[in-house]
Amino acid sequence: MDHYQNVVIEYLRADRALFVNTECCIQVNPGKNPDTSGPHWYCDAVAVNFRESAIYLCEISYSVTLESLLKRLQAWRDNWDGVLTALRRDCFLPEGWPVAPWAFVPRDGFTVLDNGIAQMAKSGPTRFEIKRTPLEDAQPWRYRSWDRIANNGADAR
Repeated sequence: MDHYQNVVIEYLRADRALFVNTECCIQVNPGKNPDTSGPHWYCDAVAVNFRESAIYLCEISYSVTLESLLKRLQAWRDNWDGVLTALRRDCFLPEGWPVAPWAFVPRDGFTVLDNGIAQMAKSGPTRFEIKRTPLEDAQPWRYRSWDRIANNGADAR
């Protein structure tokens, strides 16, 4: 886990309605060893938001190109039914709750992310909408650690 993953995990945990499983293995095909069972990914964090009744697959990147993140999003798009099945089977996540990727990238990377998503859309529709948060907003001085309310009084959720 790199430094920024820890910063984002603390940001997520500061919202008391959100529960986080870090480095969660999403294994499409059941099996004893994900390395031999088929497609699988270690998601930086799976966040379950009880306030929204929603599940987020959180990925954190400060890469300039966001190449790995975009490849991950493409792989999830290509295997979306399997991703949903795996989360419900292995993590016992509720049926019917929406699942979406949540990207934490530098604010300057949003254009790269948008362009990558537009490229992905050319090869077919995506069945999820990507939530995004600038890494800069996850800095600990930007919110109160016990309820993620911004220091200026604005709700940072």
